[in-house]
Amino acid sequence: MPSVPDESLAESGWELTEDTTETVFQLSAVQVEGHTLVYEDADRREAIESASDGDLDGPWRFFFATRLTFRPPLAPGVGPTMIRPAVVAEARRTFVDRLEDRGFHTIDRGRTERMRTEGGNRARLTKYTARHAIASNDHDGEIAIEAWLAVWIHEGSFRIAGGAYPTQGFDSLLAALGVEYTFDPAADREELLGLLRAVE
Repeated sequence: MPSVPDESLAESGWELTEDTTETVFQLSAVQVEGHTLVYEDADRREAIESASDGDLDGPWRFFFATRLTFRPPLAPGVGPTMIRPAVVAEARRTFVDRLEDRGFHTIDRGRTERMRTEGGNRARLTKYTARHAIASNDHDGEIAIEAWLAVWIHEGSFRIAGGAYPTQGFDSLLAALGVEYTFDPAADREELLGLLRAVE
């Protein structure tokens, strides 16, 4: 399984909501399995769920990390670097599917940049933007979402990590619900990128 910064996650109120191993995609004759850990911001989710009397239970903020394995193992002479483009493409497609499953729409892929992980690996980091519709007794509107996906090779195997957080419209929702919660998209972004860098 991927290694994640457990202490940082616990201190910041993140809660493990999924721990799964499944086939994530197929590459020619190779089946690619992913062991994935998904965390959600439990404090934020519970505050909104409580204030809306259970009416709103949305994906306000999440983070995930996946470690890939190949079955059968890659043939001799075929290293991870050789199939990196295919893995990156499939990871991006799967990430968009994951965002759609969480109710996000109007998903656009933005810039790609390089990131250095704490383990010294160079990751390819891609930014996405999306929107999430809110319809409840207390508030109707849309929330703008920013998401990031990182793919890299660590000790010969692939790591995929990513997550999302609200950027605009979330403060209106909090005000409508009367929830006192510090909303700082810049801090959310820095925290998410810090979590991505810490995955091994």
